[in-house]
Amino acid sequence: MGRTALLLIGALLAVPALALQPDQALSPVQIGMLKILGGQMLVIALLCFVVSELTKNYSQVDKLWSITPAIYAWTATLQGGMDPRMIVMAGLITVWGIRLTYNFGRMGGYSWKFWEGHQDYRWDHVRKNPPLDRDWAWRLFNLLFISLYQHALLLLITLPIVVVHGAGQALGWVDLVLASLLLALVVFETIADQQQWRFQTEKHRRLALGGDLPEAYARGFIASGLWARSRHPNYFAEQSIWVAFFAFSLAAGVGLNWSVAGCVLLILLFQGSSRLSESISAGKYPAYQDYQRKVGRFLPRLF
Repeated sequence: MGRTALLLIGALLAVPALALQPDQALSPVQIGMLKILGGQMLVIALLCFVVSELTKNYSQVDKLWSITPAIYAWTATLQGGMDPRMIVMAGLITVWGIRLTYNFGRMGGYSWKFWEGHQDYRWDHVRKNPPLDRDWAWRLFNLLFISLYQHALLLLITLPIVVVHGAGQALGWVDLVLASLLLALVVFETIADQQQWRFQTEKHRRLALGGDLPEAYARGFIASGLWARSRHPNYFAEQSIWVAFFAFSLAAGVGLNWSVAGCVLLILLFQGSSRLSESISAGKYPAYQDYQRKVGRFLPRLF
């Protein structure tokens, strides 16, 4: 995971630079937006780092994952004079954020003591790996990857809303198609998360009662519904949502542009994140490796 984090941090620097085109100079208004958004991101990231170090709960970023993109989007929209396409995009992010915040909250993600609540179980596994098992190395990892990298990524995936400002192409049928697609993906993700929630709730209810579990629950992990076609249907939807969000910049007539870095880096992050989750699941559940052979990670297997 440490090597993966270093690769992702390197990609964070390289991908935007490679995607930047000489003929896509930013306007003074767009530069002003980026300065304000960048300042917001740095303050939030550093606060998360400080709180996580004080409380030893390293999922402070998770609590804000579904919230900060909406903050960035509406900040940019206000700075951009409430451009119609920006309003649509900010509204879509808000719908996505409300849904994801609810899902995280019902899993115990939030507490009235905001620094407490859910902590991602994977961080305990990551910290046991050398050299992250040393205090100074873990603290550096927390600063550079958990706090700064992830918050920078949350800002990057939102930046197509900055790119569309001042674009010549008015709202049209392509925007309508993209908005419909994005909302459909939010519904798809909701169904996947709900299936997972029901499975885990029922499994733990049966475990508390004692006795033998039916095969579906004795397996330990969900392999029905959307999860029978994809090992991570919710991850597939999440990545697709931000690809669709980037596509609004194409609909605005900007063409391929540097803000593609956000969805590309998000896809790379999910590759590493899902690989880590599956290595833990494969060690925990004997049937998981067979599930991996039969079911695609994100997309259904054709053969």
